Amino acid sequence: MTDLGFTCTGVRADAYAAGPTLVFRLRITAAGNARVHALALRCQIRIEPARRGYGPAEAEGLADLFGERGRWGTTLKPVQFAQVALMVPGFTGETETDLVVPCTYDMDIAATRYFHALEEGEAPLLMLFSGTAFTGAGGFRVEPVPWDREAAYRLPVPVWREMVEQHFPGCGWLRLPRDTMAELLAFRSKHSLASWEATVRALLDAAAAAEPPPPPVRFGSVLPRATERTAP
Repeated sequence: MTDLGFTCTGVRADAYAAGPTLVFRLRITAAGNARVHALALRCQIRIEPARRGYGPAEAEGLADLFGERGRWGTTLKPVQFAQVALMVPGFTGETETDLVVPCTYDMDIAATRYFHALEEGEAPLLMLFSGTAFTGAGGFRVEPVPWDREAAYRLPVPVWREMVEQHFPGCGWLRLPRDTMAELLAFRSKHSLASWEATVRALLDAAAAAEPPPPPVRFGSVLPRATERTAP
């Protein structure tokens, strides 16, 4: 069986993708300068949160994922990030290829909340590989890619932030049920509002205007204490 090795050598944000996308650069080696006709790979990417430290603000942002810092000894478990397929063309001995990973800014996704909480440094990732290798010098053999093939990589937090800013500059992301979204759309159309920001702002302003004013403070005469004497 061909001994295959995998290394991640870098990552970049894809500036031309339709949605948030990271492109990881993989180096694949076949021991003994073996001939590989093609690789049909599956790659599972996990976040390994226990492999780095966190500042106070980061710990606060991660509380909804892992609880208070005192519980992290039992709650700081791996988080699923992505699972993608990749076809690698033929090579002999060694090759490099791009692993394209579509991402999301949905804050209901655990991996997104994790990246969003990080202020600096790197996010520790583990890539797990499996699949099928087509090898052989004269003809070709079909071999499984062993399940123990993996590659560790530390994703720079600025790369994640750059990717998000390319598609959501200065913005957050909110997911709503279809019924609520339909009501918002009807409200926007009825009032001819130009954007979703204007729609939400109009609703907030209407809610603020509907709040009852605080009761007025009445300043009456001060009654004398029971021990005081009044004028005749």
